[in-house]
Formats: sequence, structure tokens, C-alpha cells
Amino acid sequence: MTICYFTATGNCLYVASRIGGTLLSIPQLMRQERIEIEDEAVGVVCPVYNAEMPMMVRDFMRKASIRTGYFFFVYTYGMGYGEAFAHAKLAAEEAGLTLRYVNAVQMVDNFLPYFDMQEQIDTLPQKNVEGQLDAVCAEIAARKTVDVRITPITKAQMALYHKRLADRWLRKDTALSYTVSGDCIHCGVCAKVCPANNITVTAEGVRFSDHCEVCYACLQNCPQSAIHLPLEAGTAHFRNEHVTLNDIIQSNE
Repeated sequence: MTICYFTATGNCLYVASRIGGTLLSIPQLMRQERIEIEDEAVGVVCPVYNAEMPMMVRDFMRKASIRTGYFFFVYTYGMGYGEAFAHAKLAAEEAGLTLRYVNAVQMVDNFLPYFDMQEQIDTLPQKNVEGQLDAVCAEIAARKTVDVRITPITKAQMALYHKRLADRWLRKDTALSYTVSGDCIHCGVCAKVCPANNITVTAEGVRFSDHCEVCYACLQNCPQSAIHLPLEAGTAHFRNEHVTLNDIIQSNE
């Protein structure tokens, strides 16, 4: 089994490791000229961004050549996942694949403008993450299949979500809104954890380019808490307790 994952705070890396098999980082795969994956079972593990997959994951689905008899998606989410299952089904179809299984695991919602990370961390015991993962792992091991229905209303909602994700939240506007405080020590961690290679650190400072994925890996993993947004719901930051900073660097650098 092969799992392709996208991670910023370690949630999806942990989920992928729990499912098992060969783990492949999507940001690293996207730097290859060709992506060819063949296995009896192949899955994608990624977060929900505005009710669908991150833009890089969507690009990965378009670029990769995947050959498998059992293709599946597992999302992580905080408050809800909207039409994410439908997005996974259509992305699979566009890639010439049949989505056999899709599910979502509720974890910390790390969208910093809306959610206080400490409050989110405090709710983790109520979410029973390990119980959710036990169920997902058992279903995948049993090669369970599910059917995702897509109605005209679903398609209209999907188009709206995709436009908001691509036009409003991503790329230039978000990247250029980051600020860096005087606490920055130019350690370069932000550049190393950025899956989009969007950050350059020099002796003069930190520079953000215009292809941000809005994963907030730079903010969440900065050891000095020096990177900020104009609006943040709290001061605490988050990394999955089972994942180290080095794990994220190895996944995204």
C-alpha cells in the first residue's frame, strides 16, 4: 500500500503513518518531472481547505500517473468537510481512477484566523481521534468501498468552494499579508517547512513569494512565533504531538 500525504502541522502525516504502507510526501513528489505510482492500494491523505482539498493536492491528482485497484482518500478536518468527498471523487475520475473509499477524521482545526489553537487542543479528548483512526484503518484494511453521490446542487457548491479557495484564500494576497516580528532569528525553519517553496530567508530577513498554499506551516512551526497574520484568533500554535519538527521538514523541504 502507498500513501501520498500533504502535511503542515503533522496531522496528515500522523494519519498516513497510522494507515501504514509506503509514505510519499506530495510536496516532494510535485518537484519530480514525472510521478508514477503503482500499488495494490494507493491513498491520499490531506486536510480539508474550504470544503475541498488543498490546491497542491489537486495539482498532484492532475499530474500523477496512478495505477491501482483500490484508490482512496482520507481527509483531516476541524469544523466540517462540506463537499470534500465529492471533490475527491471528481479529482479521481479526472485522473482516470475510481474512488473506492473516502472518509474524514476530525482533529484540530488549525485555520489561525478563525480558531484559537489552545481551545482546539483542549477539545481533542472529546474528538476521540484514536478511535476514529482505528475505524478508518480497519475499513481500509478490509478494502471497504463507499459510494459518493454528486447532484447538480453538489456541483454548484463545489464550484463555489473551488473559486473561493483559488481566488480568495490562496497565493499572492495571503502570502503578502504575513508579517515577521523582531523575534525572528533567521533560522530558516519557515522556509524548510513550507510545502510550496514560497519562503526565502536571508540575513536581511524573510521574503514571501506569491504561491502560498495557506497551510500556515510557517506560522505554526516557527520556533520564535515570529510570523503573524493581520488577524489571529489566539497566540498558541500547534503541531501534532506524534510528529516532530524534523518530520515536517523532511516531508516538505
